[in-house]
Amino acid sequence: MDAVLLTGFAKVGKGERALDLGTGTGIIPILLEAKTEGQDFEALEIQPESAEMARRSVMLNNLQDRIKIVDGDIKEASKIFGAASFNVVTTNPPYMTENHGVKNPDEPKAIARHEIKCNLEDVIRESAKLLKPKGRFYMVHRPRRLAEIISLMKEYRIEPKRLRMIHPFADRDANMLLIEGVRGGKSMMVVEPPLIVYDEPGVYTKEIHRIYGF
Repeated sequence: MDAVLLTGFAKVGKGERALDLGTGTGIIPILLEAKTEGQDFEALEIQPESAEMARRSVMLNNLQDRIKIVDGDIKEASKIFGAASFNVVTTNPPYMTENHGVKNPDEPKAIARHEIKCNLEDVIRESAKLLKPKGRFYMVHRPRRLAEIISLMKEYRIEPKRLRMIHPFADRDANMLLIEGVRGGKSMMVVEPPLIVYDEPGVYTKEIHRIYGF
């Protein structure tokens, strides 16, 4: 769900070049190609098996001319693609610090969930390098790390501009967040109305239906 909600929040305009960091099986660029006017997507993935699955997904959707999957490390992203190369960077990074919580015994899942191969600062630092001036950064993450997220974004001159909290139910605490920043932007942030996932157990809200295209 995290990746799908990010694609309902991110914006890619016609003629803009977009990069997804840590793309996994490629769902974010595939959905953004369908939902936005963007036609030029690249996606970086460190795990070879996931990158190959992403390539197959791109081929099955006949999007080889619009989406390119690249094998590589997020920490080296600006060297791989070049500085100031993208109008948009999206990411659904690992949420947990390396020593937080129980790691999944399945290594690919552990890498996707824990900061084993890269951490939050790596993601934001490289995104700042990759973005053109006034380029946009979109991320889905966890509320408990919001202070750290905003601090790092400001440190690397990605100004937080939009924030939306995601709640499983209207009376529950937020368990995810969506944030947009602008490279070198002016200081002003809009906190959008919360996104509620379920009306009741097993029943999605109308907005979730809209985002998923049900």
